[in-house]
Amino acid sequence: MTQTRPATQETFPREATLRDGTAVTLRLMEAADRDAVVAFARSLPPDELLFLRTDITDPHVVDEWVRNIEQGRTITVLGEAGGQLAGYGSLHYNDVQWMRHVGEIRILVSHDYRGRGLGRRLTNEVFALARGLGLQKIMARMTPDQVGARATFERLGFKPEALLADFVIDREGKTRDLLMMSLDLSGFTNTE
Repeated sequence: MTQTRPATQETFPREATLRDGTAVTLRLMEAADRDAVVAFARSLPPDELLFLRTDITDPHVVDEWVRNIEQGRTITVLGEAGGQLAGYGSLHYNDVQWMRHVGEIRILVSHDYRGRGLGRRLTNEVFALARGLGLQKIMARMTPDQVGARATFERLGFKPEALLADFVIDREGKTRDLLMMSLDLSGFTNTE
């Protein structure tokens, strides 16, 4: 069953300017973006893809992502610069009774656009979408050795919730701990 779109979704696409003056277009991901997302993922160094929850270099995995968008379980904001995908922010949620107030955020920005404010902009867009859906809490998952990601989420106000030992396994078969962080949206204010 597809959920109704939050009013904030109606404001896409729109233009934004990053800290360095780069113009980006922010728009919602659609089925037609499949090949662009796969190409974006394949352009990233393997170590940047190591801890993604799904292998988005695989077109079939991106097809499943698109199905989740169409079924109202995911909203993804794409950030494009110069006609190329520079990053995305996704909100994953469901209507399971006891978790219907919680969403998960996933952000991935191309190395060329890091430090320019695209990640923060995409994060703010995801937070606004989450609020529009009535979500109260956002969670993020990462391994503890993803120091940059953890620092970014901490600057946004996320707090560690749990550390699960040997909970994820990398492509080489080595287990790693999983850090779960969360943010209460009731106290969030836009950081732009």
